[in-house]
Amino acid sequence: MHALVQDALSYMNSQLELIEKSLALLPEEKLWAKPGPELNSPGNYCLHLAGNEYQHFVTAVGGKPLIRQRSQEFTTAGGMNREELLQLLKGVRQESAGILGTLTEEDLSREVFVPYQSEDWQRMKPGATVEEETGDRRLIRTLLVRVPAHYGYHTGQIVLLSKILTGASVHLTGLFH
Repeated sequence: MHALVQDALSYMNSQLELIEKSLALLPEEKLWAKPGPELNSPGNYCLHLAGNEYQHFVTAVGGKPLIRQRSQEFTTAGGMNREELLQLLKGVRQESAGILGTLTEEDLSREVFVPYQSEDWQRMKPGATVEEETGDRRLIRTLLVRVPAHYGYHTGQIVLLSKILTGASVHLTGLFH
């Protein structure tokens, strides 16, 4: 496995472990609790992370159809328990690892198309023209940096939300902050 791929997956796996620890703190009824009307729940962030990883690694790099429903990642208010959320995240990770594990040095400089559903594209990029194919072209190398960074950012939000929603003072990262 290429070193950059190995580093990206290792980092994302460490973040997934933090998510698992964070969700373990929460009673089931708080998985979907939003601390405010414009904020997201830990469950929403899990759906978002699974969707984002799938879109970039499984669809863009792996060539599988886009099955993501980005808007629903933020509006869903239940329907999955802790184990189902973790299985979703782990299942996408397994698919990603299978695809990324086959990449060569030459592949890392290959450009791929990251598709978006048109309504998501319009929401994210107001004023953008609607084309037949809506999305971005990115180097695989770029995705191997940006997707893990995005994953870590939202993992931090899940960790913080879990602590806020439970009043826990545990240091999930193993570091005192």
